[in-house]
Amino acid sequence: MAVTLRRSLGVFDAVVIGLGSMVGAGIFAALGPAAGAAGSRLLVGLALAGAVAYCNAMASAWLAARYPASGGTYVYGRERLGPFWGYLAGWAFIVGKTASCAAMALTVGAYLWPAQAHAVAVAAVVALTAVNYGGVQKSALMTRSIVAVVLAVLAAVVVCALGSGAADAGRLAPDGGATLGGVLQAAGLLFFAFAGYARIATLGEEVRDPGRTIPRAVPVALGIALVVYACVAVSVLSVLGPVRLGEAAAPVAEAMRAAGVDGMVPVVRVGAAVAALGSLLALILGVSRTTLAMARDGHLPRALSAVHPRYQVPHHAELAVGLVVAVAAATADLRGAIGFSSFGVLVYYAIANASAWTLVSRWSPVRLVAACGLAGCLVLAFALPLSSVLAGAGVLAVGAVLYALRAGSGEARGRTR
Repeated sequence: MAVTLRRSLGVFDAVVIGLGSMVGAGIFAALGPAAGAAGSRLLVGLALAGAVAYCNAMASAWLAARYPASGGTYVYGRERLGPFWGYLAGWAFIVGKTASCAAMALTVGAYLWPAQAHAVAVAAVVALTAVNYGGVQKSALMTRSIVAVVLAVLAAVVVCALGSGAADAGRLAPDGGATLGGVLQAAGLLFFAFAGYARIATLGEEVRDPGRTIPRAVPVALGIALVVYACVAVSVLSVLGPVRLGEAAAPVAEAMRAAGVDGMVPVVRVGAAVAALGSLLALILGVSRTTLAMARDGHLPRALSAVHPRYQVPHHAELAVGLVVAVAAATADLRGAIGFSSFGVLVYYAIANASAWTLVSRWSPVRLVAACGLAGCLVLAFALPLSSVLAGAGVLAVGAVLYALRAGSGEARGRTR
């Protein structure tokens, strides 16, 4: 019998972990590429990304209340759609989120010590893997501190930008330059900043009273993040305008320079690094739990399903994930990871919405939300840059082939018995 994890997280911790997963480096980095795609219709792309995220969040919350076990959509797809779809969701999540982990770690290095970004990234992965190894409560406590710092920095950015003479509300007005494809691509890129709202669903086995806690925590965390993102996007866009924002490598820091508040630039750099640490902490937490669930079912080595007798964490899975992410952080490219990660995560949530559709047998609000979420995920996934779509589809195909080979070898063993 598999050893279960300790249920120690309440509503507040669940909301904080969700915020820690979302309000990370994405908001500091994704605004520039999104503005480059959508121009002055950046806010439309943000609203669209938020709407898709809301549908995904509700679908994940309903499913997590029904199946409060580690693994998230891997478990939901397996139980509602069949083993292959659960496996594909888990594969997409682990591969996509491993890329996200590398991107977040490299963001820490790029902001703190650009000349040694890869070395700092590896050190950050090692340190946060050690924190997660000590138990989910320690991770939750650290996430509280990180979220508080990041929200304070973003609040200061909004006040400084909107209070400066450089802010112009006219820059928020849509013009005729953006296309529907550009808005959809911006929404797909901005989805990277939202992905993480259902992290608490992935940790369902460690939540107290999951049937009530998860459906409450997920939409609250998403709502807070959406308000924060909207405020930051409005303030930065009003200062820089769509063209300059689209060209900025570090848009939030650039907005502070344009607003004449140079003293805020180092604060933003530190805030971005802390935000990336928060995202990385929660990402490693979520990937290790999905790894645990897949290992329990034999899709990954069984040794990864071990639970530490004292700390009650999947310690083999956490160490394995930390090692893979450290290698990726030492070798990967930061820019390419965002689109690749978004594609994998959108496929993951498409399967979550398809799973939620089966929760009821007739048309209802549950099915309406699930249908909108499924359509939104697929549209945004294929609106991403072509290189991201091709790389993501290729990785999913590799996962499907591995599943087929494993299934075939299992059938062959069965016939020889």
